[in-house]
Amino acid sequence: MTHDSSASPLIFGGAAPSPRAALPVLPPLALYIHIPWCVRKCPYCDFNSHTASPVLPEEEYVDALLADLDQDLHAVYGRELSSIFFGGGTPSLFSAEALGRLLKGVEQRIAFASDIEITLEANPGTFEQEKFVAYRALGINRLSIGIQSFQEEKLKALGRIHNGDEAVRAAGMARQAGFDNFNLDLMHGLPDQSLDDALNDLRQAIALKPTHLSWYQLTLEPNTVFWNQPPTLPEDDTLWDIQEAGQALLAEHGYAQYEVSAYAQPGRPARHNLNYWSFGDFIGIGAGAHGKLSHPDGRIVRTWKTRLPKDYLNPAKSFKAGEKALTNDELPFDFLMNALRLTEGVESRLYPERTGLPLESLALGRREAEQSGLLRVEPSRLAATDRGQLFLNDLLQTFLS
Repeated sequence: MTHDSSASPLIFGGAAPSPRAALPVLPPLALYIHIPWCVRKCPYCDFNSHTASPVLPEEEYVDALLADLDQDLHAVYGRELSSIFFGGGTPSLFSAEALGRLLKGVEQRIAFASDIEITLEANPGTFEQEKFVAYRALGINRLSIGIQSFQEEKLKALGRIHNGDEAVRAAGMARQAGFDNFNLDLMHGLPDQSLDDALNDLRQAIALKPTHLSWYQLTLEPNTVFWNQPPTLPEDDTLWDIQEAGQALLAEHGYAQYEVSAYAQPGRPARHNLNYWSFGDFIGIGAGAHGKLSHPDGRIVRTWKTRLPKDYLNPAKSFKAGEKALTNDELPFDFLMNALRLTEGVESRLYPERTGLPLESLALGRREAEQSGLLRVEPSRLAATDRGQLFLNDLLQTFLS
């Protein structure tokens, strides 16, 4: 798709029409690799994941991933990767041999930054010590472990295949395998969860000393078992108490909140996710993967790949399911929807650098958001206030009025 900037003037937040400039500097580039299989689909999960057969098509899928990447290479020629993220599904179902062949193939096609961050998502039920030592030897240097809870009844309610002891052991095994940088995924607002239940989960997670914690509230999403058969979730007052007490506990133990649901020790935020939230570029390969790439002429294109694994592996079908060049009208919201999730927001200069649009185009919406107490009055940054973080949708709507 092509974009004619002269044909689509920006009128955003009441601002005057603004042209789109070419991008003098392209943002950092990341790679997202989607591996869509799980041992079992969780009832709350709305990700593109599918129950694995006894034998996974590892070789065929790696071949497809590299062929998929080949079709995107023309758009990133001469650039290097700052991060790679294996998401799913459960990428740790794949053997070290398969992931090693894939990483080697990627590096032959795109240069790796000298300090590249390579993250692999894993679940405790798929942990094997030898496999994780082998993953580390491949250059994978960060794990994201899906714990969700340490309590048996909560794990059962969530349809998880691991138990609390396995969750504790998984963190220890990660460290023994040489991972000094790992994230634990933890949920709150679980069925029949009390404040004490939630804080006990959090205390157990903190005791395992991860460098990063993703701590987020369970929500009921369409097209899930929980959406059709909703469990009994805590009352709003309890949810608020859990949020406040949990954030205080995390801060007390040195985990700084840098995004709506992300907390990290000093110097340990997830580089891949920071790039995503600050409107960086990323190639997406794999069934259902999404990507976003900027071009020097100012075009910014979002892509999405064929969703079902059987179609993705079918040589007669295209990897790419669709693409869309963002228009001048769409870019500001797209940028702010990500950037304002960060507790410190982004430097104001990033907006023109990464959209090609002048900062002045946000002026009226920005003034209204500041007057509403949702956006910080800080010319050099675009950042939500504490209240703005709580009412992010309202803040974004301010820029659409």
